Amino acid sequence: MNPAAGTASAVLLSLVSAAGYALAAVAQSRLAAAAPASPDGRGALRALLARGQWWWAVGLNAAGALAHVAALHYGPLTLVQPLGALTLVAALPLGAYCARRRVTRTEWRGALWTLAGLVGLVAVTGPAAPGEALSLREALVVAAATALLIAALSSGRRQGNGGRAGRGLGHATASGIASGVASALTQTLTAALALDLPGAEPTWWQTALLAVLISGFATGGLLLSQAAYRGGLAAPLAVVNLSNPAAAAVIGVALLGETFRADAWGWLAAGGASLIAARGVVLLTKGGGTGEAGVATGTGAGAVVGTSTGAEAVAESGGLPAARIAGLAAPEAEPAGVPLAR
Repeated sequence: MNPAAGTASAVLLSLVSAAGYALAAVAQSRLAAAAPASPDGRGALRALLARGQWWWAVGLNAAGALAHVAALHYGPLTLVQPLGALTLVAALPLGAYCARRRVTRTEWRGALWTLAGLVGLVAVTGPAAPGEALSLREALVVAAATALLIAALSSGRRQGNGGRAGRGLGHATASGIASGVASALTQTLTAALALDLPGAEPTWWQTALLAVLISGFATGGLLLSQAAYRGGLAAPLAVVNLSNPAAAAVIGVALLGETFRADAWGWLAAGGASLIAARGVVLLTKGGGTGEAGVATGTGAGAVVGTSTGAEAVAESGGLPAARIAGLAAPEAEPAGVPLAR
């Protein structure tokens, strides 16, 4: 395949990947809002696994991942990774469409700021040379440290709307880190299967252990993102897209011998890009996205008569009129306080 055709294939597959991830994120956010809140969380996972919409989201995530891997076969990381950031741009109007509202100006500004910051980070700090795979000992250390970090990020117990949004961003950060570590461990497993793992020749149980760790972190990342979307769609998705490459970059530089393109000025530019992305996340948090999922499904916190979380958030952000939102959230045919049947 000539270079032009390879580049075109990489761009097309990257767009397919972004669309798959965006559709999966929207499906997860709607599912998160539809799930009834449980004080102790008992039975939540069982109920989630019983929903067909969840498995659609899993399939869409898998399709996005496969398209991303295929895109990397035809194009360089410097091209494919920035295009992956379009997931946020695609998910924003899709989520608003499903919620039957318009994307606010604040949300568009937040998406553009986040996209600019993410692309800047990838362009400045992307590894210039591939590194070695992790040894089994390094993989276990990374897995243990990541598990502790994820536990710390997802253990917040803040209450109220602001607390729920903050905890959602913590879950989103943990989700991105888990997915980034799963990618690094996948590289190690690939090297192990090719008998190129640093150190002695790997045994069957070593490769099996790596496969279990990858499955655990990949599944954990998916479940953490599901929890994150209870606080909305746009801001958690932006944080996931930022923390994923950041975690992979830290592992690459610290353990795999990868080097950054950035010199002293490059690091300064990376810091500026991080601030730009952070401002985008803040704008997305304030842009009215936190209530969109509850309105879209008619269940969750804003779907019970007497509550005002989802409907008021959308009404204040320039979405549907409050009266129409109330009608979507709790039709007159439903008894007060009873969620809509699904």
